[in-house]
Amino acid sequence: MSATIIDGKKSAEIIKNQISVNLKSSKKELGLGTILVGNDPGSVAYVDGKHRDCSEVGISSIKINLPTTSSEDEIIAAIEKLNKDPKCTGFIVQLPLPTSIDVQNVLSKIDPNKDADGLHPFNLGNLVLSKNSIIPCTPKAIWALLSEYKVNLSGAKVLIIGRGSTVGRPLSILLSQKNIDATVTLAHSATRNLTDLINDADVVVAAIGKPHFIMPEMIKSGAVVIDVGITRTQAGLVGDVDPGVINIASLFGPMPGGVGPMTRAMLLTNLVELANR
Repeated sequence: MSATIIDGKKSAEIIKNQISVNLKSSKKELGLGTILVGNDPGSVAYVDGKHRDCSEVGISSIKINLPTTSSEDEIIAAIEKLNKDPKCTGFIVQLPLPTSIDVQNVLSKIDPNKDADGLHPFNLGNLVLSKNSIIPCTPKAIWALLSEYKVNLSGAKVLIIGRGSTVGRPLSILLSQKNIDATVTLAHSATRNLTDLINDADVVVAAIGKPHFIMPEMIKSGAVVIDVGITRTQAGLVGDVDPGVINIASLFGPMPGGVGPMTRAMLLTNLVELANR
């Protein structure tokens, strides 16, 4: 068996092209704001990628770059500036923030109607209630790709490894909603018998940031495996899943090239949704 490889770049290009066409026909002017604190190479590259996407589809960019030494009050001041900017349709605060910053307090200062990442407590609360006002970008990307590749999630055993607030927890809520109906297990550092859970899962989503943690012998034949983790090593960027799983899985979302490009595309769809409110 050789797994079908999810082509997130191709899927993202289709979405971006459609957004570009729609914006030209509607003549709406959208603006994406980003707040970047510090110069972490991964964060800088990711923010730059978001603004390239904006340029490709005709969305203006509003960049606020702050030094690593910025105080929480200074970051909140930047948020308030974008909250009030009429040219800013929506914006994101690039994570992670310096360890001295209360991330949840910062995110709570974003106007929920400008929350392009879907991480404000109001929007996350709506996700819990299945209102899905604005869905966090990475969970939305995973769901979109699984749908595109016709993975039947109804009743499927989905194992999500990692309980972070940007991927694991919101994804577990999303996939367990009544219109999707997956049977979700959320695993974390204290989970017992993790190997058994992996071997029993129909779908495995790895989001823990441990290079090649998921090995081929750990998954069952025909499983769907989605790699969301990313670790910067001397050899380059490495995902949570060993590439050898392509010989066991039926469908594999690699890192890079799988979920990443679609996550950025979902940010643009969220921005469009905010503009259409």
